[in-house]
Amino acid sequence: MMFQGKGKALSEAGLSHASGELGVGLPALWAVMTVETRGCGFFADRRPQILFERHVFHRRTGGRFASAAPDLSDPKAGGYGAGGVFQHERLLRAVALERRAALESTSWGLGQVMGFNAAEVGFVGVEPMVEAMCASEDAQFQAMVGFIVKNGLARYLQQGDWANFAFRYNGEDFQKNNYDSKLAKAHARFSTGPLPSLPVRATQLYLTYLGYSPGAVDGWFGENTQKALIRFQNARGLPPSGRIEDATLAELEAAAGIS
Repeated sequence: MMFQGKGKALSEAGLSHASGELGVGLPALWAVMTVETRGCGFFADRRPQILFERHVFHRRTGGRFASAAPDLSDPKAGGYGAGGVFQHERLLRAVALERRAALESTSWGLGQVMGFNAAEVGFVGVEPMVEAMCASEDAQFQAMVGFIVKNGLARYLQQGDWANFAFRYNGEDFQKNNYDSKLAKAHARFSTGPLPSLPVRATQLYLTYLGYSPGAVDGWFGENTQKALIRFQNARGLPPSGRIEDATLAELEAAAGIS
């Protein structure tokens, strides 16, 4: 399947590196990640979260495909259709028309960084960027960090200036989607309460890949996650403790082809 990679979960090292590079606390990073992609960079089939932008494709192809594929090439933004894997269907159709422009017209992963920003966020081109976006959430997160650094947005995160951050990260229409208020609300929640658990989150993601349906990949250990984990432990001949132990996580990574 095109654009399907290992899909390795965000690690403590990846999150800590981002926090240090930007000079911001973890609540701010969790807020951005939660609002941008609802906290997960991959679909259940291991393809990265994406959004195909028809107006960008139109601009980057000079409008050559507007008549043949008006849903993929239009001077106006919008016309997204369904979210989720449907966006990959749109992308594949655009790739058949002009691959590079299609990849550059798509936002990728946890930070939803546009493909045309590949060089800006540290890649030699859009193809290596896409390969990295398919491999791991650490790479996706680092692309987001690269965009924030390149565009001088870290200070807005440091100051909690969500309106200015949202304007410069999401564009001038950020208020239509209430990005600033969503970011502020998420930051307040993460600042006053516990942060999501990365081991829980990795467990949820790998259980999802394996078809055990643990619910949302959000880093919170609830009943659905525990039941899915017990089913996995039973299937692999592990003690059905319902707890995320080192042996269970290692077995999950092996079963999902991560390690």
